[in-house]
Amino acid sequence: MFSAPLRRQSLMTFWMLLIALGLFAPAQAASSEYEPRPYQEGKDVVWVPTAQALANKMLNLANVTPQDYVIDLGSGDGRIVITAAKRGARALGVEYEPELVALSKKNALREGVADKARFIQGDLFETDFSQATVITMFLLPEINLKLRPAILNLKPGTRVVSNSFTMGDWKADHTIVVDPAEGCDNNFCEAYLWIVPAKVEGIWKLSQGELRLKQSFQMISGTLKSGAKTKPITHSQLHGDQISFLVEDEQYTGRVSGDAIEGIVRTGGKTTNWTATRTGKAKAK
Repeated sequence: MFSAPLRRQSLMTFWMLLIALGLFAPAQAASSEYEPRPYQEGKDVVWVPTAQALANKMLNLANVTPQDYVIDLGSGDGRIVITAAKRGARALGVEYEPELVALSKKNALREGVADKARFIQGDLFETDFSQATVITMFLLPEINLKLRPAILNLKPGTRVVSNSFTMGDWKADHTIVVDPAEGCDNNFCEAYLWIVPAKVEGIWKLSQGELRLKQSFQMISGTLKSGAKTKPITHSQLHGDQISFLVEDEQYTGRVSGDAIEGIVRTGGKTTNWTATRTGKAKAK
C-alpha cells in the first residue's frame, strides 16, 4: 500500500508520461482552429487568399444578384462564396483540401450565411458546374485553359470572373484593377470578366437570304448573301445569347437559341421581324 506522498508522486509521474507520449494535451491546443498559410501547397495550385477588396469588385464585375448561383472553383477559405451569399445569392465552393473545406463551413456559420453558402470537397475537373450563372476562380493560366472547354459549354450569358489570370486567346470582355488605396494588399489585384458566348458559327437561312458566320469566342464576322449580291456584316457583337450586326444600313439584333435566332431589323426608321435557322453545322471552338 502506497503512502499519500508516494501516491501523489506516482500520479504526477503518470500524467507527465502521458503528456510526453502525446496522449494528453491541454484543452486549448485541442480546440485550436486550423489556419491556412499563404502559398501552402495544394493539388493544382498553391493557396493564396483573394484580397477582400478584390473579392467585392469581382462580384460587382459579374453583377451578382440574389437571383444568381455562384460557383467558386478552388474556394480556399470560402471568402468569395461567403461574400456572394451575403448578397443573397446561392453559392457553392469547390475545394480539394479537406481542411479548407472544414474551415470554410465554420466561416460561413460564423458569418450567418450557412444556409446559402455551401462547400464540397472535390476535384475541379470532375465537378459539374453547369448550373452556375456565375463562375469565380483564382487558378493558374494552364488550369484556366484546361477548364476553358467546359466553361465555353456553359449556358450563353454565364459570367466568368478570374483573379489575375487569363484564358489564353479568349480575350476578356472587361478588366478591373484594385489599387492598394482601395484595400488590395497583395500582388494579385486584377480581375477579368468573360461572358460565355452562344455558338453561332455556321450557315443560317433567313428570309433576307443566307447568313454565313465565323466565330472566335465572342468575336464574329461573316456575310449575307441575298440573290446575286453578297454583303459583309459590320459592327458585329455577340454578348452571351444577344447578337447584333449591320448589313449596309440595316441593323440586325436578335437572340440566339440553339439553332434559331429571332430578332428585329431596323432600316430607314422602319422595324421588321427576322428569324434564322442554322442549316450548316457550327464549327467547334
